Formats: sequence, C-alpha cells, structure tokens
Amino acid sequence: MSLCQEFYGDDQAETDPSSASDEALMEPQPELEMLTGALSFTVGAHLSIAGAIYESINRAVSLECDCLQIFSRNPRSWRAKALDEEDATEFRRRRQTAGLNPVVVHVPYLINLCSSEPGLYERSVSEFTADLGRAARIGADYFVSHVGSHKGAGQAAGLNQIASALHTILSDDPRTVLVLLENTSGSANSLGHRFEQLGDIIAAADRPGRLGLCLDTAHAFQAGYDVSSPDGLDRTLDELDRRVGLERLKIIHANDSKTRLGSHHDRHEHIGRGYIGLEGFRTIVNHPLLRSLPFILETPIDASGGTARDLRVLRSLRSTLPGEDPR
Repeated sequence: MSLCQEFYGDDQAETDPSSASDEALMEPQPELEMLTGALSFTVGAHLSIAGAIYESINRAVSLECDCLQIFSRNPRSWRAKALDEEDATEFRRRRQTAGLNPVVVHVPYLINLCSSEPGLYERSVSEFTADLGRAARIGADYFVSHVGSHKGAGQAAGLNQIASALHTILSDDPRTVLVLLENTSGSANSLGHRFEQLGDIIAAADRPGRLGLCLDTAHAFQAGYDVSSPDGLDRTLDELDRRVGLERLKIIHANDSKTRLGSHHDRHEHIGRGYIGLEGFRTIVNHPLLRSLPFILETPIDASGGTARDLRVLRSLRSTLPGEDPR
C-alpha cells in the first residue's frame, strides 16, 4: 500500500479537471522532441516495505526507479518493530546493487514536533530520534518530515516548538542523514505551508548543515503557489530562494492536485489528471533550477495503473538537452 493510499485517500476528490486518456496525455508535443527520460532525470516513488524493508528495493527495480522513498516502519502506529541488523544490511546490499540514489525515509505522521501538549511532544521527539536512527542504519540519504500542527496553540508557539525540538535532536545526533522539511497544504492548524515558516524554523534550529527542504508540488499548489504555469513556477522558486535558499532544496515530491489552487486541502492526484496538469508538470520537470533534482511520486494506487503509469507519464514530459543521453 502506498503512502497516498494510506493517508491521502482517493475518494474525496473534486471534479476531475481532466478526463483525457493516458494516450492523449502522453501524445508527443510538436514544439519539443520528447524522449522517455535522460540519464540526468532521476525519478522514483514511495513504495511499500511489506514483507521486509529490503523488499522495497525489489519493487523499485521492477518499476525501473532511479531513487526510492519508504517508511522504515508502520507509519500509523507508535509501536515500531525493531529493525533487524540483518535486514538493514540486506537493504544496503540490495540498494548498492540496484544503484538507487537517493534513498529517502519519510517520518510517520503520528509524530508532531509542533505540539504544545507535553506528552505528545516528548513522545514525538523520542520517536523522531529513533526513526532518524533507523534511516541511518539502512544508509538513507534523506529523512523527510512534515512540520506538524500547533493544535490551536498558535503559529509562533508551534514554530518555536519544532525549532527547539530539531535543535535538541540534531545537537545530540552524530549521524549525517539530512533532515528535509516538507512544505504542506496549510490545512487547519498545520504549519510549513509558507516558505517563510520553513526558513524561520531552519534558522531558529541553528543546525544548518543538517536541515534542508523537500518541495511537494501538490502541497505548494494547494497552499497558493501556482506551480502550474511558467510565470507562477518562476515566482514560487524565487520566493523559495529568498525565504529558504534553493541550495537547501534536495528532492521534489511530484504529485498532481485533486483540489484547486489555494484550497488548503491535501489530496494527491495522478500526474496530468489534476489541477496542476500535464503542461504544468512539463514545465516543472524541465525547469533549469529543478531538472537536476530527484523526483519522487506519491500518487494514488488504483485501477488506472498507479505508480507505473505515473512514472511513464512523468518521464515522457522530460526534454533532452544537448549532452544528455536518452535511456
């Protein structure tokens, strides 16, 4: 079961903005010669660890992924099965053989470092630290985390809480896994939907060498950043650079949006079938500031073909620059 199937669902969509078939979506464009990806285009997906954590590597290989994102354990429970050292070793071995890069671990959603409730905050700090350790043991490159919800305590209180938590966690952690804060859609009391909030957290945490950014295209769109148009994407990246710094951006979560611009309603859609649309993703994957970054899908698993279909569509949108070799 994929990340989005577990948490985002696919039964609460607005009217589908596109009813085009996959064939129509992937029809070649006359203005660009589209190839099915280039060696510099790194594409992967969030995949299941069912059976054993290293089985996710087999799933990535079967989908011809270049990179991979996983949960290191059951994301819907505080109780985590201990990570067997043999399993961690086998994961690292299979990853090296497959050549997947980067490998990303996503934090479970129960963790909320913004909480002002002492019990939840302390448990969140403890579990975040443990999960970061699990990521290090399997050789992960990045550890992605949502900022969390202030639960009514207010934005300032929530931002102070997570900055303090990250300072404490990363000050005591000798490992080198980079923690990436993921932007959110801005629903309810959640934080991290504005780039200035993410920049403020990184600055206040005072651990710049350990913190970076993951940009989710659907969340950005839902938060009001129009990444679906060339001008809107340019403005979005300019603000990201001013507020956080483009050098901190390490991966893209490539997700279309089931909901409209500025909806603050977090629902993912298949590439080209949402409000960002096919042309929006053509602009995103070919943008000079983004094209060298890894793109990781978190789109729904359903009868339309799911991850395999979205990988195929995303690669079909990529143009090849001089000096790049097609696959």
